[in-house]
Amino acid sequence: MAEQGMPMQCWYGIDVGGTKIELVAYDATLRELHRERVTTPTQDYDTFLQAITGLVHSADRTLGGACRAIGIGLPGVRDRSTGRQLSANVPSLTGRLVGEDLQARLQRPLQFGNDLQCFALSEAHGGAGAGYPSMFGAILGTGAGGGFCVGGQLLTGANGIAGEWGHWSIPATLLQRHALPVLPCACGLRGCLERYVSGNGLALIHEGRGGDAVDATAVVALAHAGDAIATQALAIHRDLLGYSFANLILAIDPHVIVLGGGLSKLEQLYHDLPAAIVPYLFQGVRVPPILPPTFGDAGGARGAALLARQHHPAC
Repeated sequence: MAEQGMPMQCWYGIDVGGTKIELVAYDATLRELHRERVTTPTQDYDTFLQAITGLVHSADRTLGGACRAIGIGLPGVRDRSTGRQLSANVPSLTGRLVGEDLQARLQRPLQFGNDLQCFALSEAHGGAGAGYPSMFGAILGTGAGGGFCVGGQLLTGANGIAGEWGHWSIPATLLQRHALPVLPCACGLRGCLERYVSGNGLALIHEGRGGDAVDATAVVALAHAGDAIATQALAIHRDLLGYSFANLILAIDPHVIVLGGGLSKLEQLYHDLPAAIVPYLFQGVRVPPILPPTFGDAGGARGAALLARQHHPAC
């Protein structure tokens, strides 16, 4: 949707994913003013920069003025000592000074977060995590990660990586219990949780048991049809996910956990997860509510805009 005439206050949120880049403009009440998306140039850096600037200038023209602050959710992490990006999903960004290069082109305040943290921030404001003193947004998609908000503010940590629970190591006891291999991770480590509890991880578990489902959705469909291998794969995945969420609770004790990503659409997950978490907690520790997202895939751009608004409230 689009609306003519730049409002008194406006923020752009840009969500960069492995397949698409989406810009959404919001006013002070988080009312959507404009939305546009393009395909992500994953291999050519100059084309990537042109795609971002093209979206921004298109929004400026549509809204009749230049929105002065922009939040951008990038996949991967940024080395705070060098400013260089590391991104497995968008290889063209790796090793690049994305922030500096976009700043030079756009000439306005930019605020960067990763896509997972932007999801959490969006759900903390008017979403499933609204009204809770603290919330953790846990993404279960092609990978696993998230963001942590306290009092509606995103906590990113000294390195900007708070919420990267998917890169905790899975313990040898669980690997042995389920006869799972120690898998390498794109981050450079081995045995990271996301290799097992993500959607891709569920498909790999199924394959390791002799199944041939192409993705997590297919595994779930087979299990619902009574397939024994798929049912076993889901049980293993549920146990590993219970362990990982128990460790999240022990580490940061959030008041609520909001799920995102493709697996967040599985209704049975919300029924089964609490019981899978309990065995890994000591007595007296309660499992917080585990809720589906309000904004789903639309939360990335919204969270990026919120990030810009928090750091540049007068724009």
